[in-house]
Amino acid sequence: MKLTCYVYSGWQPRIRAAPQGREWMDATPERFAYRCLPLDIANAHGWELLSPVGFEAEWNGGSAPGDVVIRPDPGSPDHQLPVALFGQGVLTFHVEGLFRTEPGVNLWVGGSPNSAKDGIAALSGIIETDWSPYSFTMNWRFTRPNQVIRFEENEPFCFLFPVARGSVEQVEPEIRPIDENPEFRLQFEDWSKSRDAFHAEMANSPAAAPSAKWQKFYFRGTDASGVPGPADHQSKLRLAEFKGADAYHREAPPRAQCPHAPTHPAAKAPPAAPAAKLDWIMQSLQRLDALSARRQIPRYSAIDEDSFLDNHYAANWPALLCGEMRGWPALERWTPEYLKRLVGSAMVEVQADRVADADFERHMAAHSTVMAFDAFIDRISAPGAGNATYLTAYNSAANSRALAPLHADLGFVDKLLSRECDQPHGMMWIGPLGTFTPLHHDLTNNLLLQLVGSKRVLLASPLATPRIYNDHHVYSEIRDLAEPELLARFPLLEGVKVHQVDLMPGDALFVPLGWWHQVTSLDFSVTITHTNFRWANDFHGNYPSDPAPR
Repeated sequence: MKLTCYVYSGWQPRIRAAPQGREWMDATPERFAYRCLPLDIANAHGWELLSPVGFEAEWNGGSAPGDVVIRPDPGSPDHQLPVALFGQGVLTFHVEGLFRTEPGVNLWVGGSPNSAKDGIAALSGIIETDWSPYSFTMNWRFTRPNQVIRFEENEPFCFLFPVARGSVEQVEPEIRPIDENPEFRLQFEDWSKSRDAFHAEMANSPAAAPSAKWQKFYFRGTDASGVPGPADHQSKLRLAEFKGADAYHREAPPRAQCPHAPTHPAAKAPPAAPAAKLDWIMQSLQRLDALSARRQIPRYSAIDEDSFLDNHYAANWPALLCGEMRGWPALERWTPEYLKRLVGSAMVEVQADRVADADFERHMAAHSTVMAFDAFIDRISAPGAGNATYLTAYNSAANSRALAPLHADLGFVDKLLSRECDQPHGMMWIGPLGTFTPLHHDLTNNLLLQLVGSKRVLLASPLATPRIYNDHHVYSEIRDLAEPELLARFPLLEGVKVHQVDLMPGDALFVPLGWWHQVTSLDFSVTITHTNFRWANDFHGNYPSDPAPR
């Protein structure tokens, strides 16, 4: 089915496939709101238009258009601002696009599902976009007077998806006794009994792992006895982005305090801390950290989830976990020959002609190539293979199907990780002795599972960032902290504490967000990286642009 957005010169619609996430769902304990699959599917069931400007608006309760006052952020173009056209407390957004659907298909237009906004509500409409040569607007109506509402730049103001015209009129609704469908009644009663029993069990013996605290029959598409439902059951939506939409997207700048913002103390923005003060705080914390030579990365044979959360995940401190993969078949089975037999000649994407330059990330993206998996293993098993060819997390999405036969040999770290993600088996790294990833930090918390061979990881705290010579995105001018005579070239490094961890098969290393690290393979190596923790792990939405060169 085609859905086309036509634009005139000068129009710049910011449009995207709607994300599954919602801030209020992220904030629920253990993110339990995402256990409701109908919510998840509705959240992502269409495309969102994003506001090109930030602004505040207020309605005084009157019925005239002038009774709505709009206060734009400084520098906002007038033609991109919403307006009050209709009165009655209605705020109107212009849509810079003419949408066209296939014959017999309408467009549902409204607000993003499950995303309430205090003081104002989105109005919904059904539009015959298969024939009408007209534009439409997106309208919101205030729900009470004298309530200041705010839209940020790039905040969704419109949600849309196609629907077949007349389909709802073809429905023949009726009410019937359940006894007329005995099989359906039995299925419901079996589920109801199992649910009551499950709730009783949870009340008497609460489960430790979040994944064990809810029944997953609907999520998995089965009835209470495990019998699968229809083959087209969906647990996730993957909508295509509009082709060409990237040309119109703009990153929102850091929000400045609106000159018309209320002066109420609760609404007042805090002053920005001077850069000199932030630098002083960072240096002082680093000196305090250096006082303890014994503060190292701890090694655990076992750790419970609460201790991990409190002492490492929330505390932003690494940990080496040595018992989490006990009994996994991969630890015993995986050799180069075994991997070749299991995956065979399936085509995989790998990185070739690798270098470790200052533009490493872009270089790797440009040097991906596709080859047969068994040929890849032969190449990296050859003497002197070095750093030239590597299958990495960059290639994980492209390789998910080809590497699926390996998943049967893996377990799962349920107490730390969530299975409710695109890649529950993680992102794989396969390479020879000598593969090297230069010094960088990540924008998420990572768990590195070492399955085959060994790796050396050097780490430095985020507190050392002002002395790490960060010059491009998450990378540093310093490629390798083990280089000789490094201080002569980078004198600010003096005194920076560098931690060394040698990962052996069965070890798992927690690398927290922002920790600088570099990785060297000491043998033929297979590693899996997980970012799908049970706790919030998406903090890079406002990650700053590249720093100015030193």
